[in-house]
Amino acid sequence: MAGDTNYVRPINKEIEEVFDPAMNSFFSHGEAIRWILKDENGKVIGRVASFINKRKAYTFQQPTGGMGFFECVNNRDAAFRLFDKCRDWLSGKGMQAMDGPINFGENDVNWGLLVEGFTHPGIGMNYNPPYYREFFRILRVQVLF
Repeated sequence: MAGDTNYVRPINKEIEEVFDPAMNSFFSHGEAIRWILKDENGKVIGRVASFINKRKAYTFQQPTGGMGFFECVNNRDAAFRLFDKCRDWLSGKGMQAMDGPINFGENDVNWGLLVEGFTHPGIGMNYNPPYYREFFRILRVQVLF
């Protein structure tokens, strides 16, 4: 997000705690996985996570998993490679739908997609550059499963 004055890098410790079974009680009734995407030169150009909260997944008409912690360069192909990883993993775990961007935990932090009012994010807020809106809009109208 170089050059974006509104971007504030997430605090590593807070992100790591979400994915640490010793720190996140949601692992007692769920599971999570993360991926990074590198370009042909080995430079990281994106990341994403996918998760299943088994207490919530089966309360929907279709079993629904989640995806979040998405960060990606402004490249549709890269974004959709990350989305596809989430979809494929969730499908392999029996999920029929995917919600996102959401958090693997309580829905009071790292939740949702900012579509207007781009300012420095507050504590627990993820920052979504304006181009994410189009990625998620296209994703929403596609049949994922």
